[in-house]
Amino acid sequence: MVELSKLTNISRENIKRLECPEFEATPWVTGGSLNERRIAIVSSAGIHRRDDAHFTGNDPSYRAIPNDTDSNDIVMSHISLGYDRTAYQQDLEAIFPLQHMASLADEGKIGSVASTHYSFMGGANALTMEPHARELAGALKADNVDTVLLLPV
Repeated sequence: MVELSKLTNISRENIKRLECPEFEATPWVTGGSLNERRIAIVSSAGIHRRDDAHFTGNDPSYRAIPNDTDSNDIVMSHISLGYDRTAYQQDLEAIFPLQHMASLADEGKIGSVASTHYSFMGGANALTMEPHARELAGALKADNVDTVLLLPV
C-alpha cells in the first residue's frame, strides 16, 4: 500500500475527499480456539486465476481462488497506479499465504483451510462492494468458514 505522501498532489487530495461509509451491522463476533477454526483468505490485492476476468476500474466484484490453485496461475490485475506490487512480485505468500495456511493446518495450529479463497480489488467504492461482500459471506458460510484472514494490501 502506498503512503499518501508518495502520491501526486491530485491523487492525495482525491483520497482525502473520499467519504468513509458507515455500516449498521457490527462485524465482530467471538469464536472457538484457532485449532478449531476453518479459515479463508480474503484479499484486496486484485489477484485472480489467470483465466478469470481481470479487474476493471471501480470493479466492486470479487474473484474466487480455489485452495488447490497453483501459485503460477495467480495473477494481479489491480488497476491503481499508486498500488505497490513489490510484495506480489517477490513472493505471492506475502499477500496471499495459501501455502502458509496449509502448513498451519498440518501442524494443528488452525482447524482447517477453506476450499476457496477470495480477492477484491481494493480501489473500489465500499458502498458498491457491499452486495458482493454479502454474497461472499454466503459462500463462506456454505464452506463452513468461521474465520477470515483479511489481507488489505
